[in-house]
Amino acid sequence: MTKPKTAFIGLGVMGYPMAGHLARNGYPVSVYNRTRAKADKWAAEFEGRAAATPRQAADDADIVFVCVGNDDDVRSVIYGDDGVLAGMKPGAVLVDHTTNSAHLAIELAAACKQAQVAFIDAPVSGGQAGAENGCLTVMCGGEEAVFQRIEPVMRSYSRQVQLMGECGQGQRCKMVNQICIAGVLQGLSEALLLAQQAGLPVDRVVDTLQHGAAGSWQMVNRMETMARGEFDFGFAIDWMRKDLGICMEAAAAYGLRLPMTEAVDRRYELMQQQGLGRMDTSVLVKALKTDATDMSA
Repeated sequence: MTKPKTAFIGLGVMGYPMAGHLARNGYPVSVYNRTRAKADKWAAEFEGRAAATPRQAADDADIVFVCVGNDDDVRSVIYGDDGVLAGMKPGAVLVDHTTNSAHLAIELAAACKQAQVAFIDAPVSGGQAGAENGCLTVMCGGEEAVFQRIEPVMRSYSRQVQLMGECGQGQRCKMVNQICIAGVLQGLSEALLLAQQAGLPVDRVVDTLQHGAAGSWQMVNRMETMARGEFDFGFAIDWMRKDLGICMEAAAAYGLRLPMTEAVDRRYELMQQQGLGRMDTSVLVKALKTDATDMSA
């Protein structure tokens, strides 16, 4: 059976390998990236087609995937004469993998309906390594029938794909995910400081605790690099602050406060001011170490 034609908009650290997995799994892929050289490089590597505009990439595609930076970036590639919606055929599906607000997901669903196009909001978790290894977690919002159509395609780069409810619920689930990460990093940072002061071998701590109730992805993948002071990789503070801002805005709309999330966000804000905005979120340990030093002085 002929596989659906796909388009992928946005070839950053996540989108580039995700689109590559689609190609490796036999899906015809057209790509667009704001920097044309990266689209040309991808097309040469995976024998796909590089388009000059989002509209041209989406032309005749059955499924169009978008993975860019924020709400404004999404709007810039979706709307307008050169945008995705201008090139999509009726009955096609637009899938937004960008982490953004639930408000935008609802807005896009309405715009797609008017254009006779289906929509799924589908933020992902797993970071660059998850994208490269094809083992992302995808949280989706939209109609069940549409989800069933595209779920096998998303399996090309995912380990877990789940429909969470109507449009917007995928983004709300990603908010929960980011709050959990913030809390784990807070606890992991404090635990690491104690382990180091106590003279515990961090590699053995990780090897032991990862198999118990304290085990987590962050522990396995970040605790030892934190101990070595390595932060020039991974998920940047700049992006995490964008995500935590979305979380706190959504919580406020429900009349909730998120004190731990607010505290972590404030620490990240101070680190941005120190020029550390491109460092991995695990650099939080440096802020906590400074706090602990100040308290003991």
